[in-house]
Amino acid sequence: MRPSTDHPVDEPGWGPLARYVIAATLARTSDGGAVVAIVLMVNTSGGSGWLAGALGACINAPHLLGPFVARSLDTARDSRTVIAAASLAHGTTLAAAVLLYPHTRPATTAALLIISGLFGPLLTGGISSRLPAIAGHSQRRQRRAQGWDVATYGISGTVGPTLVAAVSAWASPTTAALTLAAGCYIAAAVIRFLPYVPAPGKAADVPRPLRTLTGILASGPLRRTLYLTVTVAFSVAALPVTAVSSTHTLGVSAAAAGILTAAYGLGNLAGSAGVMIRPSRTEADRLTTHLAATVAATLLLIALTPSFPLAVTAYAAAGIANAYFFAATLAARNEYAPDNARGQIFVWVGALKITAGSAGTAVAGALISTSAALPLLLTVALTIASTLLSLAERRHNRRRYNAPCDPTSPHTEPENGQPHPTGTTGRTHGCSNRG
Repeated sequence: MRPSTDHPVDEPGWGPLARYVIAATLARTSDGGAVVAIVLMVNTSGGSGWLAGALGACINAPHLLGPFVARSLDTARDSRTVIAAASLAHGTTLAAAVLLYPHTRPATTAALLIISGLFGPLLTGGISSRLPAIAGHSQRRQRRAQGWDVATYGISGTVGPTLVAAVSAWASPTTAALTLAAGCYIAAAVIRFLPYVPAPGKAADVPRPLRTLTGILASGPLRRTLYLTVTVAFSVAALPVTAVSSTHTLGVSAAAAGILTAAYGLGNLAGSAGVMIRPSRTEADRLTTHLAATVAATLLLIALTPSFPLAVTAYAAAGIANAYFFAATLAARNEYAPDNARGQIFVWVGALKITAGSAGTAVAGALISTSAALPLLLTVALTIASTLLSLAERRHNRRRYNAPCDPTSPHTEPENGQPHPTGTTGRTHGCSNRG
């Protein structure tokens, strides 16, 4: 299929962004709904709960390996081809896994799902890494587009499982999984019509995955973005577990937990709309810290709320806060990442975020029997600790940078907050602009 243009667009209109939203929503709906389809397929066929969980993990766990396949985003002559191929591969292996499941050993299905899961990070963080070139150069356009990106995650996280449940009830879980695969094929076609983004440089200049991670940790803004993202993901992952457990304390039926999670989802969509309507102009590094503290405040409100109506409001507030926080982390990844590692940095942060979310759900499930409020109180403490750490880091850096110039004193903070995953810095002496 011939792409719509072979030249980058400096200030694209709404057309490319609309195509981006369609492609991202379709691809992420498949990625988010696949686990539900697999679990339902195993359960309805008489398989054990252990097997259902293991096969579901086979498609989720490989996200952690995403950074090791993401380098192709930064080395490819045309990254649209890489993402479109990943979408096709994800859909094809998912379809093959569910079609072969009744006729082969579970190990075969597991292997296909692992392959499918390996392409998932390219459909989440990988697609997001292309958005800056589509949105245009101004900060306002960039941040408004990031609001749309957050919305695609919110929509896909809601539509994916709902679509699977509806199609499974109407036909079968296998049909639901095949529907998700078809969405991947449509997404691949739409991706090929996004604006062309040229490669940032020679492949030899693109750092390897572990070198990129080292660069993230060496860059103050990106390091803070990473640990705040991981901490907040770990924290909000406790909410579904807490919603179910808290219904007894709030004096409502267990089914009301669905209202609480729906309030969170609607709040998330409302927050992404707020980012679109009025994008923040605050520096991304400071913005992530402030919004992480806001998320912690909403989680504390949920833990302490005495009534169900207030709990619904608190869950909605948490969704709004997390949407704003997520958009701020996208802005930070974009504004502090070097061109030659942008794709890898997006995928690294995304992969670790998903891993932290899975861990947060597991820890909440383990602690919830002790106390309904304990998981949230723990996550609030962790988020506040990360927020205070980021504030202390910036204060320490400001003091260092305002100290008298010592040309013999080297530093490791990249110049102007820009990371250098290749291991170099903007300057190598104490008089450089290390902000």
